[in-house]
Amino acid sequence: MRRTAMTLALLAVAGCGPAERPYTPGEAAATAASTGAGPGTSPGTSPGATATASPPVASATRATAMPSGAQTVEVSDDWRLRVEWPADPDPALKPMVDQWVGTREAIAAGKRTYQAELELDAAVKATEWVRGFTDEGLTMRGVARLYNLRVVARMGRGAQVDACVDETGARVVSARTGKAADRQPDWVRAPYPQSVGVRRGDDGVWRLRFYATARGRCPR
Repeated sequence: MRRTAMTLALLAVAGCGPAERPYTPGEAAATAASTGAGPGTSPGTSPGATATASPPVASATRATAMPSGAQTVEVSDDWRLRVEWPADPDPALKPMVDQWVGTREAIAAGKRTYQAELELDAAVKATEWVRGFTDEGLTMRGVARLYNLRVVARMGRGAQVDACVDETGARVVSARTGKAADRQPDWVRAPYPQSVGVRRGDDGVWRLRFYATARGRCPR
């Protein structure tokens, strides 16, 4: 009952206004800046079925039609993202994928902001997280994947979307030298859940409004 009430509250926020206490990826950026250890929290139950990998695409989130199965995004020469879309995916899943891929592309490009299709607090939090890398001269290398994408609840135009992120195959490194940071963030040690609130606008486009506190486990 308690979890149901919490979900309904999050969906009301997705449809109407800002979350009182959204999931905060930017907190880790502040920790990284103070410790020099790299960002500590990524901006977020069994894994979804793994599909046969498709050829790399320029971006998994730019396609007009909703994809399905596995897509690979070449963020840089040595940083690859794998998105495991479910069969017949719901359009509400797209903002989750967009922000996951987009924030990593922004880091690879050395940008200090990321706000594409983000609203309210989400744009601030995503930008803080990206800036935590760029301002410290950090980027990432390796392989990561986003899986078990699903819509867990709906209310009006709002929806809660959950997913699992596995970045255990990636490392935070110096953007200048490529050398791994001495202290790696916790989220590269084990898969973790991510939860967001999304909303469909009057133009029919789904956008991410806030990061919610993610719960549950994410087996590989």
